[in-house]
Amino acid sequence: MSTSRRLLFLPPPLLAAAIAATSLITAASADALVGDSCSASSGRGGGCGAGLRCTTCVPPPGTGPAACARTTPIDPKTHGQGTSLPFNRYSWLTTHNSFAIVGTKSPLGSAIISPPNQEDSVTSQLKNGVRGLMLDTYDFNNDVWLCHSFNGKCLPFTAYMPALTVLKEVQAFLASNPSEVVTIFLEDYAAPGSLSNVFNAAGLTKYWFPVEQMPGPGGEEWPLLKDMIARNHRLLVFTSKEGKKGTEGLAYQWDYVVENQYGSQGLVDGSCPRRAESKPMDSTAQSLVLMNFFTTNPSQSWACGNNSAPLVSRLSTCYDAAAKRWPNFIAVDFYMRSNGGGAPLAVDVANGRLQCGCDSIAYCSSKSGTCAMPPPPSSSSAAASPSISSSPGPAPAAAPAVGGAAPS
Repeated sequence: MSTSRRLLFLPPPLLAAAIAATSLITAASADALVGDSCSASSGRGGGCGAGLRCTTCVPPPGTGPAACARTTPIDPKTHGQGTSLPFNRYSWLTTHNSFAIVGTKSPLGSAIISPPNQEDSVTSQLKNGVRGLMLDTYDFNNDVWLCHSFNGKCLPFTAYMPALTVLKEVQAFLASNPSEVVTIFLEDYAAPGSLSNVFNAAGLTKYWFPVEQMPGPGGEEWPLLKDMIARNHRLLVFTSKEGKKGTEGLAYQWDYVVENQYGSQGLVDGSCPRRAESKPMDSTAQSLVLMNFFTTNPSQSWACGNNSAPLVSRLSTCYDAAAKRWPNFIAVDFYMRSNGGGAPLAVDVANGRLQCGCDSIAYCSSKSGTCAMPPPPSSSSAAASPSISSSPGPAPAAAPAVGGAAPS
């Protein structure tokens, strides 16, 4: 057995402790950690550490004892090999229907009957480490709106907000965070010219990654992340509608991304079927992989029970389906909901595998591309476990053991 795979087959108690140690990256030692009890009455975060929040996942959400759960993945730019790898060697937390937020009141005054998919604003999502946004765009009310459709049309009771509202949030974030890169996936029902107008109005064109500089077919590498940042090419925009490359500079998603089936149809055990519009999952002509993990009918309770261990386990299934490639984007509903490490843990696992073959980005030694176990989380004075070396890049085997040992 190669050293790059030893971490995957640690005895369950040790592996569980190793995954729990990941939370130490984002939580101060004096604060509660993942799974610890907490109370919203104790102030910011309910006493939980940075990157965590105090929440309940006993059905229905909001009942039962509260515990600390993760909201924020480890920043891969500051761990492992930093920004020195191609863009396609990173994984990013992605929110499905990022705009469909619980409690949104329509600017039109209508009651919104479309089910929500997230619980906080896009600004908050970005602050929590979300770097992929899925937006549904429609021509509506003489503008471009973010909307769910009813019989293929945006209507007052399914329209959440003008697209410009969210795009201005993205612009403000990029302006205030000059080392961050954001990707937008557009489910595009807008007429030609509409989207370029609203992106221009939002002031986002200066961050645009030129579509002509995107890798061609054949699975070519993307530019290094540090070079994208240096050139200010920090906004990638993909559209589901073909033919907008020449007129609006919008990249046709399926030329660059393979994506598994969204919704409940994509959650069949042991399978990771492609989305109908996507090329087959094992097509290497596309250099990026997007993994959907959410039900057809959005459910906070489902997210609570599945955004941790089942999601991490799902990485292995889609890794095998996608020609042994780990996902670059992991898209979920209610990304803050979990009974443990949640979607941030899954992103940490994917980044660990992409960058250095480790089970978490927390174990990637700086610049060396090797794995090193952190000290046991139960004692700050305990000696570190022996280093576990690995070759850089994705390991040749999936990681089923990780899913079973995620915090519960």
